Amino acid sequence: MIINVANDSDFSIYNIPFGIFSTEGTQPRAGVAIGDSIIDLHALGKLKVWDFDISVLETTCLNDFISLGKGVTSKVRSDIQAWLKEASSPLGLNKDILFVKQSNATMHMPVKIGDYTDFYSSIEHATNVGIMFRDLANALMPNWKHLPVGYHGRASSIIVSGQNIHRPKGQVMPKSATSPIYRPSARLDFELEMGFIIGKDSDLGSSVATCDAKDYIFGMVLFNDWSARDIQKWEYVPLGPFLGKSFASSVSPWIVTMEALEPFKVAGPDQYPEVLPYLQCQGDQNYNVNLEVGITPNGGRETVVCRSNFQYMYWNMAQQLAHHTINGCNIKIGDLMASGTISGKDEHAYGSMLELSWAGSKEIPLNDGVLRKFLEDGDVVSMRGYAESDGARVGFGEVRAEILPSK
Repeated sequence: MIINVANDSDFSIYNIPFGIFSTEGTQPRAGVAIGDSIIDLHALGKLKVWDFDISVLETTCLNDFISLGKGVTSKVRSDIQAWLKEASSPLGLNKDILFVKQSNATMHMPVKIGDYTDFYSSIEHATNVGIMFRDLANALMPNWKHLPVGYHGRASSIIVSGQNIHRPKGQVMPKSATSPIYRPSARLDFELEMGFIIGKDSDLGSSVATCDAKDYIFGMVLFNDWSARDIQKWEYVPLGPFLGKSFASSVSPWIVTMEALEPFKVAGPDQYPEVLPYLQCQGDQNYNVNLEVGITPNGGRETVVCRSNFQYMYWNMAQQLAHHTINGCNIKIGDLMASGTISGKDEHAYGSMLELSWAGSKEIPLNDGVLRKFLEDGDVVSMRGYAESDGARVGFGEVRAEILPSK
């Protein structure tokens, strides 16, 4: 290796994720992460190592680069992996102009998101919520095991890690009230999710089969789908989430490619009853990605409140994409589709404060004697994720934001 990379780095040579970065006095451009550094892809392209138009690397988003197809993007990744091992390679001979410390860079939204869909695909999460608001016998709605439930969210309020959010305001209906009141949300929550980025357009009227889904998914990010539970509870009947969700969602800045995640594929849960033919899949479709959520109160220390795993998902990405397009809905490069809250089988793996506090009925202890039921102003929420096997680690870095008071 021409640079040193720590053994526990998320950004090992097995990863090579893509993102958009800038440095002081420069415009945003494409890069890949390796260790604690960024390789400037546009500067590398100017050395004429590739035969495509490198202007796609000097833009504010990766959409045009992704549009070149996996034949190009995968080659860029594999070339860099090879060159990182050779002192006489373009990377080895030009280290001074190609490598930037991540600590000296500002990260930007990696793609321009045209449309965003949020699914509800963890059976543990859906069951927990159903028990809270209905009962155990009716925890899952009749359709839940037959299709990946989802809704269309608001793309304009998706922000990159490090951008803080203001506590949302809206209508809520307190238990003791006879009419709604307007106030800042008192039940602000995180949702531990992962999202996948569409890497290929489909035609209006056509559908994407589960066996072809891999051709349409470029890569994945961590995703915090912030939720105002009290606003959501009052508004969601009959049409579902609206203002309780649309105020902000946060993504990690590095897109980890599906090629990097391929070694970590695992079998998903058994699905019963048997799903309809268009949702049936061959082979392993889930991914063993370790996930955790930490809360750092203002002036305090971080407490990890959740440890979960992406492999728990009942509905996988291929099924989500097949269902999303089965009616002929077209998808476009840069579209984001989120998994829904990722919860595990025990309470330490619950992916939201709603579940951890069981709808506010119990307090969650943090370090230094601090207690939480939901999030408070000044709290910083950090989510991290990585896959690891046989000495190879592929991570996502972090998605974090601080909660600021309502405007």
